Amino acid sequence: MTKVIFPTNLVAYAEQYTTPEHKSLAALNRETNMKRADSIMLSGHLQGSLLQMLSNMIKPQRILEVGTYTGYSAICLAQGLADGGVLHTIDIDEELYDIADKYITAAGLREKIVQHTGKALDIIPTLGGQFDMVFIDADKGNYANYYHAVWPMVPVGGYILADNVLYDGEVILPHEQQGKNAKAIHAFNTMLREDDRIEHLLLPVRDGIMIARKVKP
Repeated sequence: MTKVIFPTNLVAYAEQYTTPEHKSLAALNRETNMKRADSIMLSGHLQGSLLQMLSNMIKPQRILEVGTYTGYSAICLAQGLADGGVLHTIDIDEELYDIADKYITAAGLREKIVQHTGKALDIIPTLGGQFDMVFIDADKGNYANYYHAVWPMVPVGGYILADNVLYDGEVILPHEQQGKNAKAIHAFNTMLREDDRIEHLLLPVRDGIMIARKVKP
């Protein structure tokens, strides 16, 4: 993702009328924007608040996140964990581990979040058990593969979320005008639309979040 597709003044208004960021999230937001050229990948205040709200509503015992980045979304999602719950988060970039660890610890969530570094498709099968909630926010070409990989681990009634499903708005362009990632995302969205085992909602927040609830095995 390279840009935010909604007017910045409306986003600012929405953030103004959303519960303020926790101080650890605000500090992480600042450091990511100061030090990372790809800081647009950060979930940020509005989307992070949505993830936190959804997690608090669902009260998952176990969450799996595919794509940690600097840890913002993991911190938000972990806020809603049930007592004794745990969030596993995976990222292929080992250089991001320390900054995520720093702010996970600052948020008081070190005992609730387990960080993994490596290829998600290799790590996911080793985790075992079930996940009440999965958040996919990694390389777009593998979204379908991640979906299939986590499907057996999500119980009926569980949720699979995916970020960037509007992909800068490119998904509505003619096929020949879409970039590689937009084509992959459009194919992913189409796959979910045709999957009768789920109920799903494409929510136009930031770059789009797909929320799917598993209703059939």
